[in-house]
Order: sequence, then structure tokens, then C-alpha cells
Amino acid sequence: MSSGRTGGSVPDAHRASRPVRGRDQVLAHVLADSTPVVAGGRAILLQIADPVVAAGVRRHSDFARRPQQRLAHTLMYVYAVVIGTPSDAAMATAFVNRAHVPVSGADDVDRQLWVAATLYDSALRAHDAFGTPVSAELAQRMLDAYAPLGVALRVPEARWPDSVAAFEAYWDRTLATLHVTDDARGVVRDLLHPRFAPFWVRAAMPLVRIVTVGLLPDSVRAQYGFAWGPREERRFRRTTTGLRRVRAVVPGPLLRLPGPLLIRSMRRMADRH
Repeated sequence: MSSGRTGGSVPDAHRASRPVRGRDQVLAHVLADSTPVVAGGRAILLQIADPVVAAGVRRHSDFARRPQQRLAHTLMYVYAVVIGTPSDAAMATAFVNRAHVPVSGADDVDRQLWVAATLYDSALRAHDAFGTPVSAELAQRMLDAYAPLGVALRVPEARWPDSVAAFEAYWDRTLATLHVTDDARGVVRDLLHPRFAPFWVRAAMPLVRIVTVGLLPDSVRAQYGFAWGPREERRFRRTTTGLRRVRAVVPGPLLRLPGPLLIRSMRRMADRH
């Protein structure tokens, strides 16, 4: 990674929030689909594999008592910017910027770019594992639609990869620089083994753990020290097959329900402040 700093404003930062027509209804349904929610934990583990991100999250988040909070807030941000109205996108961006004020290095362009990149890549991996694999053409349209996730946080538009091939090259370069620290491992313990979470969250954690760990790149999984062999691989494959079958019978409107619910929750949070 380079050491770029916060860039200037970019026009049309919320263009992905606007209504789409014609063939882009397909894109709209993919962006609103809740399938990537299953890969939210993967995105967080990849984000905190950057030591600067891990230190900020560890020292400025209440993971031990509210381990699901960062995941919920991350998903709120994604849906608000990608499928919400321009005012939703602006509201979500303001929340994130306010949270970053006390965090050293949080506004570094490279960190913001990496965080946005993990969300795009995790969405693709989720569709591949649990839903309908994304075609190369649709992956490019998704890449363009996800650009505002970084741009809204002041990543210069030119820094967002302009093609899937460019994204994959950036991804491989950045994976090679990641270093899992004790800060990251502490966050992961709180996230994957929550002590104070509601019962229903703790009951779901075995499923969450196998999916989250199974979706990680091999190099990052090894750095975290997760045990992974033929038995874990078989469990992961059985789990993905089961989730794919469940997803296949869930009506489309229900699959797209979490996004609007999260956006509505964000608006309620704004009303209280």
C-alpha cells in the first residue's frame, strides 16, 4: 500500500443510489439482495487484517459487549450508499465520518479503499457461494456501483479500480501486505465468540463461524490461526449447500428486505440524535 491521504471531493459520489432502469433492474436486485449479509463477518476480518484498521476498531469499539454492532453499522452503510436515497447515503457517510474522528489513521485513503474493497469482494464471494454466481459483465457493473462506498468517504474516484481485472490485481497486491495482529485477534474473539450477545446471536454463532472462516482467503485464514483441514472443509461445503437451498426457496422480496430495514433503523438513529 502507498501512504496516500484523504483526497478531495468527487462529483456524483452517490450515483449508485439513484433509480436504475431497463436491464439495470437486474443490477438493482443484486445490490439489494441480502445474500452478502452472510459474508459480513468475512469483510470485517479482512478489514482488521490491516493493523491500522485493527488498532482503531479494537480501541474505539465496544466489541466485547456489542459484537454485532460493527457488522450492523457496516451493512447499514453499504445499503444506504448503494441502494438508498442520496440523503440516506449522506446520513450514513456522516455517521461513519463522525465515528472516525477520534481514530488515528481512519481517514487514510488506503484504509478507506481497502474497507470498501472488502465489501465488494465479499458480496461477490457470497453470491458465488450461496446464490447465483455473478457473471463477468455483472461483476463489472457491481464494481461501478460499489465505487461510492469509497468515494463517499473521500477516496478519490481515480483510486477505485475501473475494471474487474484492475480490482483483482489491487486485491492480490493488498492481500500480500496484510498482517494479522493481536488487536485483530482480540476483535475476532469478541466477534465470533460473543459473551454478552443476545441468545439468538450466540445460538447462530457456530454457523457464522464456519461460514466466516471458510470464506476467508487461505493466507488470511492461516494468519489468524484458524484450524482448517478436510473436516472443516466438508462442514463448510455442507453449510454452503444448505444455505443455497434455503435461499433458492425464499421469495425475492424477502431476500431484499434486510436492506430497507437497516436503512430504516439508521434513520431512527438519526432522529434520536
